[in-house]
Amino acid sequence: MHRLQLHYTLSKDSSPALVRNPLIDLLQAVSSQGSISGGARALGLSYRHVWGELKRWENELGNELVIWEKGQRAHLTEFGNKLMWAERQAQARLSPQIEALRAELERSYALAFDDSLHVVTLYASHDDALSRLREFALQTNAQTNDVGASRLEPQKLHLDIRFTGSVDAIRALNEGRCVMAGFHTLLDTGKKTLTERTYKPLLQPGQHKIIGFAQRTQGLLVARGNPLGLHGLQDVVQCRARFANRTLGSGTRVVLDELLAQAGLLAGEVNGYAHTEPSHTAVAQAVAAGQCDGGLGIAAAAQQAGIDFVPLAEERYHLVCLKSALAQPGIAALLQLLQTPRWQGQINQIPGYSAQQSGQVLSMRQVLPWWDYRRDKAPEQGWRTP
Repeated sequence: MHRLQLHYTLSKDSSPALVRNPLIDLLQAVSSQGSISGGARALGLSYRHVWGELKRWENELGNELVIWEKGQRAHLTEFGNKLMWAERQAQARLSPQIEALRAELERSYALAFDDSLHVVTLYASHDDALSRLREFALQTNAQTNDVGASRLEPQKLHLDIRFTGSVDAIRALNEGRCVMAGFHTLLDTGKKTLTERTYKPLLQPGQHKIIGFAQRTQGLLVARGNPLGLHGLQDVVQCRARFANRTLGSGTRVVLDELLAQAGLLAGEVNGYAHTEPSHTAVAQAVAAGQCDGGLGIAAAAQQAGIDFVPLAEERYHLVCLKSALAQPGIAALLQLLQTPRWQGQINQIPGYSAQQSGQVLSMRQVLPWWDYRRDKAPEQGWRTP
């Protein structure tokens, strides 16, 4: 049994929140380049070093990793492929926890290095744009340090993001575990829908404030070339395609159930409805590894995993905080950052995303149309229309 040891380093450069393993990087490079020399060039290492490391790991693990013959492409053995894909799948499934661990460490270091930094703790449904926003804020902080503070520049901000399901994120906000939450809903979901039944009990007019963030596309994550011809949930059911769902409490699971209801389909008709993955990235990786035929997710996850994406529906990704939190310097700094043209330009470059009312405090009735204050108003609690 081989045991793991985890390490981390401090750097000014941004990078994905991954627990790196040099062996897996070697296997990935050799597999994608088709040769040891090509893999060495891709990694910026010498042929001798890569060859020596591969032989060392084969002796350590007791199995061949790479097969190569003169004049032929190098390829991974069955064991090498299983090892690489198992590690990638574990990384994808653990990415929310790894991101949370890094966020907690970086939060501690950020406060140690700069006590003028505003820290905003945000629990949110898994989203690529939020990860980019976090990095964008760090870059903006560095630029502010270089040129000095200005009234025209956003104040220095650290986003302490913890990825969790949409429902759990709003509950964390209501329980005081964070100051902001991120969740998403399909466009134009009306009354008496699953979306209303899920989120309406958690949000109260006059108490919560909705902040615009982005519009994004949800769709089917399918193998490259879409071999089963999956173009909608009806195809998923008819083909008995192996499906990867999201965990209970996630916003994407609510979206899936809403889309099934709109199509007149039942959850029990989906082959694999009970098979769950914790993030868009994990679903995409499961499809790429051949463990399932499809799942619901975002285009950015499909692109990262090298698989195809079939658009199904548009949705809004919202941020929400308590009304009283709008006066906090950290929230004000975040809203200012979201409204900068540079940030909105970045979000528009993410596949399937567009900046929609980013950083604007919005009417809950407009954004969540199942609120009808004339009927839902509760005078005895003193609620007011936002």
